[in-house]
Amino acid sequence: MAYRRGFKTEAHALAVEVRAELDLNPTDRLDPFKLADHLEVPVLPLTALRESNPDCVRHFTQVEPEAFSGVTVFSGQRRMIVYNDAHVPGRQRSDVAHELAHALLMHPPAHALDEGGCRNWNADLEDEANFLGAALLVSEEAALDIVRRSLTIAHAAENYGVTPKLMQWRINATGALKRIQRSRDYRRQRSVG
Repeated sequence: MAYRRGFKTEAHALAVEVRAELDLNPTDRLDPFKLADHLEVPVLPLTALRESNPDCVRHFTQVEPEAFSGVTVFSGQRRMIVYNDAHVPGRQRSDVAHELAHALLMHPPAHALDEGGCRNWNADLEDEANFLGAALLVSEEAALDIVRRSLTIAHAAENYGVTPKLMQWRINATGALKRIQRSRDYRRQRSVG
């Protein structure tokens, strides 16, 4: 995936800014539900809609839960997030962070379906929200700290309340392994020379 020029730097700066607004250090665990409260974006679990649409909720929580993760619903300029609470907690947190990333990046609302009834999908905006959502949950500094301390992916994922898959992706996306190894090699060379 190719991001627009400067996007990763922008996303990192935005993640740092958001953490500062929430009085969090770069390596603190971020709760996306608290961020939603801070941004005044209501968040609703899918099962809360069971009474009004039981067949739909049953389908997306029991029959085909992977078909729906989360969505932002608009009313004018106001947003509300609905997320699939049938997923594991780490996935739920990632889904909410993804939807909040759309808001933080001020992505415009779009119809869920196109004229042909197919899902309306803007890959560039989705890629941006994936990147920022993950960066909110596991900052660049956190990824470096995890590698520096030699934490396992499973342990780090548990500490940050994310899935091991997201944690591994953030370690890879930040280049944390290479960066820490270069730093260790440099220090080792300096101490020898």
